[in-house]
Amino acid sequence: MTNPLRQIVAEPPPFATPPYGPNVFAGQTVLVTGGGSGMGLAMAKAFAQGGAKVAVMGRSIERAQEGAAQIAALGAKVHAMSCDVRAADAVAAAFDEAEKVLGPISLLANNAGANFPVLAENISVNAWNAVTRIAIDGTFLCSTELARRLIARGQGGAIVNNSAQYIWTGFPGDAHSAAAKTAQATMTKKMAADWAAHGIRVNAVAAGFFPHASSTNGDAAEVIAPLQAMIPAGRTGRIHEFGWLSAMLCTPLMNGVTGQVIVQDGGESLRRSLMNPDFIAPRDREGGPWGWK
Repeated sequence: MTNPLRQIVAEPPPFATPPYGPNVFAGQTVLVTGGGSGMGLAMAKAFAQGGAKVAVMGRSIERAQEGAAQIAALGAKVHAMSCDVRAADAVAAAFDEAEKVLGPISLLANNAGANFPVLAENISVNAWNAVTRIAIDGTFLCSTELARRLIARGQGGAIVNNSAQYIWTGFPGDAHSAAAKTAQATMTKKMAADWAAHGIRVNAVAAGFFPHASSTNGDAAEVIAPLQAMIPAGRTGRIHEFGWLSAMLCTPLMNGVTGQVIVQDGGESLRRSLMNPDFIAPRDREGGPWGWK
């Protein structure tokens, strides 16, 4: 595939050919928060491709069940649950339920989150809490719940967090999400250090643009085209390659990797040039802070 400027654009292999064997997670159970759609569903499917049993957790049981049906179609054993990751008791109960149905959990993908474009001065307290608590409190509560169980069993495990590449720079209209994703990255490093002696690895993927049906502006061609034009790799991310990297970090192939925040953004975070378009303040952009109509 090439773009009009004749730049070579490298595509990932198709979804049916994951970069690991079908039994790499055999006998293991993974819990995926926000796993019923979008990037969480991509994570859940990637673990299923490696033979894991998958617990899909979401605020909406209907959404979790829809995602679980897609995972079951891959041949995996799956269980859908509803849970508010901001509530410690609810998280503990969800782990109990998943383990009763699928067996001991040893893998965790923290994906649950929320985001929407809004200038910092217009973020209400409720909006701030909605975004930050799901990502920060949810990641903390789910991770520590798993760690306590693994330590009690004398068993190792792995955690992967869905962070974002704008944690180092911020992003227009994203003060709430940038703060939350940065906290996730910091937790990734600290938890990895705390739990290394117990054989528990913790990593994060700082994801760039991975358009999908449930993202803020969807995955229509008119949304994707301007994004691809500004990414050095020549394209946005394909959702299944995000799932693969997330799951790969939890395989034995990556047993020497922990406490890392790995950027997967097609080089978008590396863009530096002497010639750039004129800067337009976020409040003056047509279509809002993100510049999307």
